[in-house]
Amino acid sequence: MSRENRWAAEVPVARADRPRLWWEIAIVLGLSLGASAIYSIVEIIARVTDKTPLADQSAAVNPSQSTREWLDFTYQFLGNLFPLFAVALVIFLLWRRPAPGVETSGFRRIGFDLTQPGRDLGGGVLLFLTIGIPGILLYALGRVAGITVQVQASPLDTHWWTVPILIFAALRAGLQEEVIIVGYLFTRLRQLGWNRWTIILAAAVLRGSYHLYQGFGPFVGNAIMGVVFGWCYTRWGRVMPLVVAHVIIDIVSFVGYPLAVAWWPQIFG
Repeated sequence: MSRENRWAAEVPVARADRPRLWWEIAIVLGLSLGASAIYSIVEIIARVTDKTPLADQSAAVNPSQSTREWLDFTYQFLGNLFPLFAVALVIFLLWRRPAPGVETSGFRRIGFDLTQPGRDLGGGVLLFLTIGIPGILLYALGRVAGITVQVQASPLDTHWWTVPILIFAALRAGLQEEVIIVGYLFTRLRQLGWNRWTIILAAAVLRGSYHLYQGFGPFVGNAIMGVVFGWCYTRWGRVMPLVVAHVIIDIVSFVGYPLAVAWWPQIFG
């Protein structure tokens, strides 16, 4: 997709510089999705050691935060806003000046820009069709197999701002996961000397792990998504199509899922 694959051009740093990169990765993940993965692992342990079968348990997605409307809106808006600072942080950390008078922005380095809008949109839609629709089927199969908890989506008619907030949540998730887990982490692990498939598989397991709170089905589905997205990134060198695909998938999940529950409660309920 990209004529200039900056990820492929990344080279390992000197061994003396690698400990600093490891500390940086640990701090970034500890402030963002790494913490989510730890909490999710603890939660799945709690779920499987509970007497209630996984199929009879539930997990709320974008739940109400307060019975008072203005507080509910405020909490949900801020809850989606502040994680974006971690996205800004990794873009800042990836900013570099390789030579005097030459600057490579963090945006351009991972292909998170508007230089190829048509290709990025087309690639994003293609990824949505490849991953999004099978992911919905995998969730349904997980429910039938009893290895996936019931995901409780927010009702769409709660407030006038419910759908815009759900779309904002989808945008936050797409930016947070693709920019940090793919754009940032792939770059740093490449600099640490990891090979392509080790990076792809490690990031895919991490992606799946912070979805474990929903059960083992979503873990597998998101890990597969991570492999496909990671492979595409190493080929294209651009994170923007991944963001587009992820946002579309989450909008369909957050907004379309409540409709699916109403239409097919025996499968999605």
